[in-house]
Amino acid sequence: MIASSPLSASRIVAASAPLLAFVVALPVLIIVASVFGSGSGATWGHLWNTVLADYVVNSLVLMLGVGTLTLILGVPAAWFTAVCAFPGRRLFIWLLPLPLAFPAYIIAYTYTGLLDYPGPVQTFIRDVAGWGRGDYWFPPIRSLGGAIVMLGLVLYPYVFLLARAAFLERSAATLEVSRTLGYSVRRSFFRLAIPLARPAIATGVSLALMETLADYGTVQYFGVSTFTTGIFRTFYGFDDITAASQLSAALLFFVVLLIFMERYSRRRARYDTGSAARHEHRIRLSGGQAAWAWVSCLLPVVLGFALPGAVLLKWTLFDAAWDGGSFLALIWNSFYLAALAALIAVACALVLGYARRNRNTRLVRASVGVSGLGYAIPGAIVAIGVIVPLAWVDHRLIDLAKSLTGAQIGLVLSGSIVALLFAYTVRFLAISLGAVQSGLDKIKPSIDHATRSLGRRPIRVLAEIHVPLMRSTVLTALLIVFVDVMKELPATLILRPFDFNTLAVRAYELASDERLADAAAPSIMIVLVGVVPVILLSRTISRGHAGQA
Repeated sequence: MIASSPLSASRIVAASAPLLAFVVALPVLIIVASVFGSGSGATWGHLWNTVLADYVVNSLVLMLGVGTLTLILGVPAAWFTAVCAFPGRRLFIWLLPLPLAFPAYIIAYTYTGLLDYPGPVQTFIRDVAGWGRGDYWFPPIRSLGGAIVMLGLVLYPYVFLLARAAFLERSAATLEVSRTLGYSVRRSFFRLAIPLARPAIATGVSLALMETLADYGTVQYFGVSTFTTGIFRTFYGFDDITAASQLSAALLFFVVLLIFMERYSRRRARYDTGSAARHEHRIRLSGGQAAWAWVSCLLPVVLGFALPGAVLLKWTLFDAAWDGGSFLALIWNSFYLAALAALIAVACALVLGYARRNRNTRLVRASVGVSGLGYAIPGAIVAIGVIVPLAWVDHRLIDLAKSLTGAQIGLVLSGSIVALLFAYTVRFLAISLGAVQSGLDKIKPSIDHATRSLGRRPIRVLAEIHVPLMRSTVLTALLIVFVDVMKELPATLILRPFDFNTLAVRAYELASDERLADAAAPSIMIVLVGVVPVILLSRTISRGHAGQA
């Protein structure tokens, strides 16, 4: 074994992990500290007396509605595709996750164009019936109920994927034993399958609710006042970053409470799924049962992917008026920004994951845990937490440059894509960190010992052995972070430099100007890119249950 020097690469990596974790956690710490800040009493008093109650009530109702809808759409589809046999089952396994590729704000624009008063659906009704405005009632799409439906249609795959994996992993004998005890299929589903899959279902719903709290484009477009829209109004309308930070802290409390409630609800529960289930003898459905399975699986796919996708494609090809050069610039801005953010996030994940593998001390473990908290934090909160320290550093740099050279250097950090890259790293580091840790855990420690005995230093082992062995894992992490950055809207709106647009921002701007057809081109590009990691995720789960799918 080659002796390591006091400043060996592995020691440097291990020492850098706590520092990296502190930098990543700094925006969240600043938001928490803002609770004790002062100087925004007038703004906060105005919010308290006017709109704060609406923010709380609407956010709670939105969470309740989206959680219920994701359960209704996700759990039955997961049960039918995991346990039952009916025509088209294998096709639905691939189709049902696809709505996850749609950002909620894009599907909201699409359905507004279809169902709003000037849209083709209501126009057809008026033409056929001879009605005019006020002669009939139609469900308002731009409402709290409309936001619930839009978010539920794109977020149910979280519940579907995790519930299906849980149904596949349960003991193969469970269902058969229940049938010998006189349980019907329906009773086995409610009395056995659901309780056994409860942890996975709860996790899926929690992920969907976190995305719901983080949403800005949908609720803002539909005119629903939530904490996220309140943060933007306070930041831009009142120009009060302290009050915006305190509002962000209140939203952060909602997120933490959501995580705590999910874990507390199953604190004493223990689940034993036994050996992996293999369903050679699936429940064969026919007649009405098969029809019900088809409806349960087809409806979410049609409403969440096929219909809005077809509308976007039609608008893009036949109705949109867009400039090719400007569109190419938007694509370039989005792609290089997402690529840089993905590379930075994966590089940070490699540092943290490798530090944990080589120096698994309590400090390193805590650093890795803290670094992964950002994914549960909405983008608007991360953006506010990022802009405060970067603006402080910028003003110090401006003062220093002025005193030394007399020149005005401007906002070097908070006014450039540095702020965006920092926010994306904080927000999405957890994704790449989870993938990297999973890949490293699959590599036997004996490989490290063998390569070290041959004189390879830890950094070379990582570069020459570990990264090639987990190439597919690293590529998956890069791809998922890339697509998440492409879809991210709140953080990009707050932190983007002046006159810098991305596909997500441009789609939002055009839709806000009621140019829905023109917003189709950037929207469909985001969706097409988003389909790739969804298919990859579905394939990964299917491979994990190769004998059961």
